[in-house]
Parts: sequence; C-alpha cells; structure tokens
Amino acid sequence: NMDTACGSKPPQSKKVCVIGAGMAGLAAALELRREGHDVTVLEQSGDIGGQWLYDPRTDADDALGVAAPVKVHSSIYASLRLISPRQTTGFTDFPFCPKSGRDDRRFPGHREVHLYLKDFCDAFGLMEAVRLNTRVLRAAMTPARKWAVRSMDLGLGERDGANGKGLDAYVDEVFDAVVVATGHYSQPRLPIIKGMEAWRGRQMHSHSYRVPEPFCGEVVVVVGCGDSGRDIAMEIRGVAKEVYMVAGSMEAVTPGLSKVLAKHSANLHLRLEVERLCEDGRVAFKDGGGSSSSIAADTVIYCTGYNYSFPFLDTGGAVAVDDNRVGPLFEHVFPPSLAPSLSFVGLLRKVFAPRSFEAQARWVAQVLSGRRKLPTEEEMLRSVEELYRAREIAGVPSKYTHEVACID
Repeated sequence: NMDTACGSKPPQSKKVCVIGAGMAGLAAALELRREGHDVTVLEQSGDIGGQWLYDPRTDADDALGVAAPVKVHSSIYASLRLISPRQTTGFTDFPFCPKSGRDDRRFPGHREVHLYLKDFCDAFGLMEAVRLNTRVLRAAMTPARKWAVRSMDLGLGERDGANGKGLDAYVDEVFDAVVVATGHYSQPRLPIIKGMEAWRGRQMHSHSYRVPEPFCGEVVVVVGCGDSGRDIAMEIRGVAKEVYMVAGSMEAVTPGLSKVLAKHSANLHLRLEVERLCEDGRVAFKDGGGSSSSIAADTVIYCTGYNYSFPFLDTGGAVAVDDNRVGPLFEHVFPPSLAPSLSFVGLLRKVFAPRSFEAQARWVAQVLSGRRKLPTEEEMLRSVEELYRAREIAGVPSKYTHEVACID
C-alpha cells in the first residue's frame, strides 16, 4: 500500500475547509476532527444532507434544468427509496438501525436517510463545524500554497444583492487544505439528439422530476433505463396515457426490466434509440434494420445521468473535467501537483457510499496530519497514467473512470 505509516511522527493539525455537508462531507468532517484538524464545513443549503435533503423546487427557469451551476442541488424525487439495504448504507461506527415511529423498512425512503444523517451529526457533534446557507464562490491556491476561499451568506446575499448592498455577505478565509465533497448528482448530462432545439413539446432532465401528477394523460418518452429511468417510467405509467422507455442497447434491458415491460405492456413500451425529435411534436425511433417509427409525444424526460462539476474551484488547470473524468487524481482523491492540500471525497460511483467515503476521508485526514505519506508527484502521475492506459486497452470510455464496476 502506497500510503504507508510515517512512524511515530506527531500529527500536525491543519485548518481545513470541507465543501459540502452531504454524506461525503460529513464523513470527511468526522475523520478530520478525529485526527485533530480544525474543520469548517461550508454548506449552501439550509440543512445538512446533500442529495438526501429533499427539495420540491426545481430549476424551473431553465426548461431542461442544465444551466451550470444548477440552482437546486438535490435531484431526488418524492418517492425515491434506497436501492441498497440500510445495513450497507450506514457508517462503520454508526449503524443505520430502524427507529421506532420512523420508516423502518429495509429499503427506506429518502427522508429516513436524511434523518439518519442528522442523527449522525448529533451523535458526533458535527453541527458545530457546519456553516449552513453558505455557498462557496471560489477556492484557489495562494502563492504561499494555502487556499483562499470566498463564500457567500445566501441569506444576506439574496436579500441585499439587488440593492447593491450584498458585499457584507461575502466572507474571505484562508485554509491549509480544502476537501471537495459536493457530490455528483446535481449537474445534468444530456444526450445529443437531432431536433432537440426546435422540438415544441416539454423536455426535462430527471434532475427536475419530483412527482408524476404533471404528466397525467400525456404520452411520455423516458430516455434511459437505469435506476431513475425505471423508477420514473413506472411511476408516470400510473397516470400517463402511454410511456415509452428508451434503452441504450439490448444489454441494458435486464431480465427484471423485461418482466416489468411484459406485465405493463398496455401502456409501457420499449424502444432502443431516439432517431430525432420532429418539429411537429413527434419522436422518431430507430427500429433496427434501417426502419423507423414515430409517435406524437407531450414530454421527453432525459434520465441520462450527471456530470461532475466544480464551478467554484480554481486550480489553474491542475484539475480538469474531461468527458466526465476528473483528473488527474491519484486513487480518485489527490491531484498529484496539489496534494495533499486539495482532495476529493465521494467521486467514486457504484460503491457502498458511506464506507467508501469514510475510508477516503480517513486517508485524507491522516495524510494531512503526517501520519501517512503519499508517493512523490511523479509516482502519483505515473499511477494515474497507468490507470488511464489500462482502461483504454479494456475499452472503457473515460466517462466511466470513477465507476468501481469498471475497476479491476
């Protein structure tokens, strides 16, 4: 293991800014404090929880909800439940146990997860380190290799900004290190389909989906059949006239999905590719063998995933997002040229989230304190390049770099 212990060298306490108070940010705050660091967590919402803080609002002034940065962070819909059992969704030393009078299901809804995270905060006294309603506008390294962080008190800024009195809302601080824990389910990713710009129906991303009622009696096309695509299509099917699910390939059509399609074939249909959106309101599908068909639709919902986005982060090009690959990052956490003062917790996908986050956070905390050490910058870069080459040889697109399912 490259992050070997450094003997008996006494830990060094650092002033650390954690950006985001979701599951990853809270894990980082706990591990950093346990290692003796002075931690400040900056959270733009009015409560902790990140994605698990349900927000009925959407980015309504942007039809597709994809303008960066998004105004509404959470992308969860009202009916969302865990897809992993609660036993695997808790932190190591704070099990996600059922509580009397609350949602005690094995796969609980989003509100129960949020309450669990609030319980976690209370159990470890983390709220004293969290500053709510605080949006980070810029984080940049200073010549002294510290981090200058400018944030805004959203209450003051939104109240006084229009009158030119918002300067007091800005706070400038300097930290020894920054941990980015802002998640990756907020900035929608859209496919490129002919006719999207001119189509006269309603188009939206699943980021802005909350409840099925607005689609009552409609013909709806759901592009994507991952977890959210299946959930949303099944929920809308109960109120819509017709729902067409679009899978990227036959490999994406699992046996379970096939059974669902057969059971609800009266108004739930499968298609494999959208050929184009027609100006007259029709959606044309490729049916294979050079043939095509079309249907008149009211709404297209893109359940096509999310992009990593860090609009506040200024690294002078040391870290970039290219085809949804954040890099270069050693072990998905440390940018070699800025390590260990900059780190990312929670970029990995398709993992048991809390356990992964706390392992990354513990590593960051111990590297910052001197308890563990990193390889040289050159060694870290070489490791990243080897990962990229191995992925390329295996035919894995760069956009899947942070998916554990694609990691040997």
